Amino acid sequence: MRNHNNLAAEGYARIVVVFYLNKHRKVIQVSRSFSSLERKRYLHEMASREMDLLVIGGGITGAGIALDSSVRGLDVGLIEMQDFAMGTSSRSTKLIHGGLRYLKQGEIKLVQEVGREREILYRNAPHIVIPEWMLLPIIKGGTYGKWMTSFGLWVYDHLAKVRKNERRVMLNKEETLNKEPLLREDILIGSGYYVEYRTDDARLTIEVLKTAFHYGATMVNYAKADRFIYKEGKVVGVHVEDVAEGETYELYAKKVVNATGPWVDTIREMDHSKKGKFLHLTKGVHLVVDQSRFPLQQAVYFDIPDGRMMFAIPRDGKTYIGTTDTNYNGPLEDPDVTEEDISYILNGTNQMFPSLKLIREDVESFWAGLRPLIHESGKSPSELSRKDEIFVSESDLISIAGGKLTGYRKMAERVVDLVCLKLEQESQKSFPQSTTDKIKISGGNTAGYNHLEKGDSIKDDDSEFAAFKNKWVTEGESLGISSEVSCKLVNRYGSNVVKVFNKIMQNKDRAKEFNIDECLFGELVYGIEEEMVRTADDFLTRRTGNRFFDIQSALTNQEPVSRYLSTLFSK
Repeated sequence: MRNHNNLAAEGYARIVVVFYLNKHRKVIQVSRSFSSLERKRYLHEMASREMDLLVIGGGITGAGIALDSSVRGLDVGLIEMQDFAMGTSSRSTKLIHGGLRYLKQGEIKLVQEVGREREILYRNAPHIVIPEWMLLPIIKGGTYGKWMTSFGLWVYDHLAKVRKNERRVMLNKEETLNKEPLLREDILIGSGYYVEYRTDDARLTIEVLKTAFHYGATMVNYAKADRFIYKEGKVVGVHVEDVAEGETYELYAKKVVNATGPWVDTIREMDHSKKGKFLHLTKGVHLVVDQSRFPLQQAVYFDIPDGRMMFAIPRDGKTYIGTTDTNYNGPLEDPDVTEEDISYILNGTNQMFPSLKLIREDVESFWAGLRPLIHESGKSPSELSRKDEIFVSESDLISIAGGKLTGYRKMAERVVDLVCLKLEQESQKSFPQSTTDKIKISGGNTAGYNHLEKGDSIKDDDSEFAAFKNKWVTEGESLGISSEVSCKLVNRYGSNVVKVFNKIMQNKDRAKEFNIDECLFGELVYGIEEEMVRTADDFLTRRTGNRFFDIQSALTNQEPVSRYLSTLFSK
């Protein structure tokens, strides 16, 4: 066992900024941290120069654009008016999935692309993209019959180039009930058994942002674009309000991308360029129930009486269920969850799992997210395409809308291809093609921490992460952290858990001072210094997920976490 006093030296990797000069990569070592204590400094830095690209929007799409463009050598800035991932990118079904149901809509290319993207994401972020075997029950009068289910999953496997050990298996009724005894037996015929990938959408977004930061991008949350700056009719910058500090800035860039999800049309209206196609927002609601009331053994993708499909997925001692798919015209910042939404999901769940008899009081937490889809006349919310689309206005503002969480990397690649093309035409410079398919996401560099002995081998990503996890759970236990908590931290932070362990060990006295659990306080300090946490909600909802999956911890720690943050931020 190594000396734990050396953990800090091992855990703090030097951050590098990558520039391209004369087509050659030059690496400059600098001292930067993705810290909320540095927000003002980064705003001043962005305001001090003309950047190549300014991205508006800190969800997964904006994060992906920041990463792809910074890796190619562009000088990139990103602003987000709320916290990173505060909109759609923390309110999804939390699956990196290939969109099986889109086969029924004939969207073959979409299924093919996002299916293959799953494998890339799994390889580059093994700590946060987790294989999840899914049951697709075949029921009397259901959406998919036995033959269609088998054929559909076979096509799905081959389009997505699913690995052999993860290809679909068809199960009979008895085999299905062995996998999940809670299913409704009287209408069950059998099932398809196939692999999806589970994720934490907010953490995936923050890890992509941290990776972009590592490559030189500058990102700031709580910075709102309130108007554009024009020169000869073209967008050349953005007037920005720091909503946390009350100051304003003018940020200039050769190109500006609008990647604001549900706010895309709002930004287009600010540019007076909302013409032609427009967004069609739909709302998806998910409920969280304790496993004591819904002891689900197996993730299930099931029919409900109105012909739609829903997911039930076990996670962290809870089961979450969703989703609705309804038209939405309300406030964008915090879409509401109505009693009608809750009843709809509970009724659908009780139809497929009749022994549960779930009631409103069983719901511990919930979330609602908006899907920024492209409007198509005459189509219901469930029928709208999930394909992305790029709009370029007369002012040269580039906007991207639509798409899916799973396909964020390819969406970013298409946007940055366009940006680079425009910059090349204007400056005669050239930029490399995208290489983000080969770049490990922050926290995903688990192989380098395994310290394998001579003769050991790593055969694939599964065994690589398993080896890492075993090693660092043991390391956590040796520091006095329980195996349960150590396991949770390794799953949450991947290779960055080394830094989190350091924060825990270094801040025990302060944790006691503020009456916060030592491990949670260590996560909080890490979140402030390495993940730009500014508020208690940033930390308890999007960095840890406690607001959804450990509501009691979130309620207990809201006040002391807020009190500690108030000692760091005067406003």
